[in-house]
Amino acid sequence: MQNNIRNTNLRFNLGKEQQRRAWEYLQTMDRQDFKSYSQVISLALVDYFDRYYRTQADPYLETREREELFVKQIVDAVENSLKQALPLFLSGLTAGMVQREPQIRASFPTPENSQPDSDVDWDFLGE
Repeated sequence: MQNNIRNTNLRFNLGKEQQRRAWEYLQTMDRQDFKSYSQVISLALVDYFDRYYRTQADPYLETREREELFVKQIVDAVENSLKQALPLFLSGLTAGMVQREPQIRASFPTPENSQPDSDVDWDFLGE
């Protein structure tokens, strides 16, 4: 049976900020979530290179994904606000409709209240 395990050594120069941070993450990682250095490093490398090659193929993919997530968050927030506010608004609206008595607008001429056009200022037409 072929040996499927490969060994490699990592060296961290703690004088370099990025390498120091990587070392600190390895030292403080939660052992319940991450069982070994190999697991963490393999997850990080696969995630990094997957993202790298996707952005090489489509440089705006990550931006679009973030924009779509942002728009979804806005839509969800608006929907939740409407779900909370709409019942109160509709109940107030329907309560106002019930309390008011229908009013007939007097501005529409009817046979009973029709008047001649004597109150109209026709001077705007000129002579």
